[in-house]
Amino acid sequence: MKRLLVCGLMMGFSGLAAAQGDPARAFDPATAAVRAPGTKVRIDLIGDSTQTDNAGYGRGFCANLTAEVDCLNMARGGASTKTFRQMGIWDRALATRPDYMVIQFGHNDAESKDHNDRQVTMAQYEANLRQFVTEARAAGVKPVLCTPLTRRYFGSDGKIHSDLLGHAETMKRVAADMKVPLIDLQAESIALLDRIGESEGNKLAITKKDSDGKTIFDKTHLNWAGSYVFGRIVAVDLGHAVPELRPYVRPETAKLPPAGVKAVKVIEGGPVKIVLVGDSTVALGGGWGPGFCAVMTKNVTCIDDALNGRSTKSFVDEGAWKKALDEKGDYYLIQFGHNDQKPAEKVHTDADGSFQTYLKRYIADVRAIGGVPVLVTSLSRRTFKDGKVVQDLNDYAAATRKVGAEENVTVVDLNSISTQLLNKMTQEQADGFDAVAHADAKAEQKAVGSKAPLDRTHLNPYGQKVFGRIVADNLVRTLVELGPDVIGEPASAAVATPMQAAPTDGH
Repeated sequence: MKRLLVCGLMMGFSGLAAAQGDPARAFDPATAAVRAPGTKVRIDLIGDSTQTDNAGYGRGFCANLTAEVDCLNMARGGASTKTFRQMGIWDRALATRPDYMVIQFGHNDAESKDHNDRQVTMAQYEANLRQFVTEARAAGVKPVLCTPLTRRYFGSDGKIHSDLLGHAETMKRVAADMKVPLIDLQAESIALLDRIGESEGNKLAITKKDSDGKTIFDKTHLNWAGSYVFGRIVAVDLGHAVPELRPYVRPETAKLPPAGVKAVKVIEGGPVKIVLVGDSTVALGGGWGPGFCAVMTKNVTCIDDALNGRSTKSFVDEGAWKKALDEKGDYYLIQFGHNDQKPAEKVHTDADGSFQTYLKRYIADVRAIGGVPVLVTSLSRRTFKDGKVVQDLNDYAAATRKVGAEENVTVVDLNSISTQLLNKMTQEQADGFDAVAHADAKAEQKAVGSKAPLDRTHLNPYGQKVFGRIVADNLVRTLVELGPDVIGEPASAAVATPMQAAPTDGH
């Protein structure tokens, strides 16, 4: 089989689903303006990855506001003042009809040598900010400008050398000219980091892999601890900048919830147990599970409890789900769909009905034992028609994404990723992933009287390696605390694979 040549492919997912934790709620135009019960004021976060929940200060900000605030995170990883509008997120934010918007951009607006489409000149950056302010006011929203969080660029003198000072100054000028309340997070974040130093500053960061595959600190994005440190700063400063909001800022600094405490322990190198559940496309023998477990570090106990031939229904009915829960895992990756679509009563579920009900049960059960649920959409089958992969799992993949959005659960959209990857190939190339003599495939062929020699559902060892790596690499772009627990590989040796949109997009 030829080496895969899919380079730098970014999934262009539509909508503002919580599938990637970015933002924290699904977007529905019909209910966008409906506020959480018991709240008196709505505040939207408008910005890039450094404002998101999983990679920025978003969740720390919202946690430091009282229960009377409906705090809505509309930030998007990789967004600039230009692309936030182009992607339609600005119009959706206006449709939520907030009372206040905290607007922060700059990281992705800054021009660089590669001249990405999202980048703009400083003059255009200023014009875009002014347009946001004007349009927010026209919609009855009170805008608040927030200078960009500094990157953690420490110099030999032990101090921060920011590359965003110009954007901060431009934003301050817009705020002064248009009489907009201002939070100078650039200055405050520099002052804090200068005071605590690089070593302590790294304790607020997530990690990433360098070109050699080694784990290094990310100088832009934040872990749970960093989110709560800088989120507190923004919340307190908002109360100072907008006095009428001061009563809505918690008087004491919010403490990390249990999920945050666990995540901090994980990112600091603590032990973690990951349990995989699903059907044969996850299981030992013909699924991506073995490839996923193979790229975990020794800190991880990786258990593949997936079983051949199971659906969301039969996995529960046969007691397999109880067995998996008894593992008391920290994270559960859950993928079904291939057998749910079959007509047999013992396995069938409806994509628009019982399938979603079962997924929600899995999520609730994992949360009840203190674990973190993750949904994975079904691995694509590899049968081609007219040069493209036949899409026979779309309904179940869409249902999985829908449940993830509703339940605010991370979704690894393996169905979309694997389909996009395969559509760059020929049938012959895709058959290089095919398993040989898999038990499920032989049973199905016998049932229909087929002697088809090719198994285009299950994976051989090479396919397990490729798709297991895809799941792992996409998982940690949202559940960032797991980043150090994935074994990296040199860029020169890696098989280039698709990446779905994630909170960590943008630098």
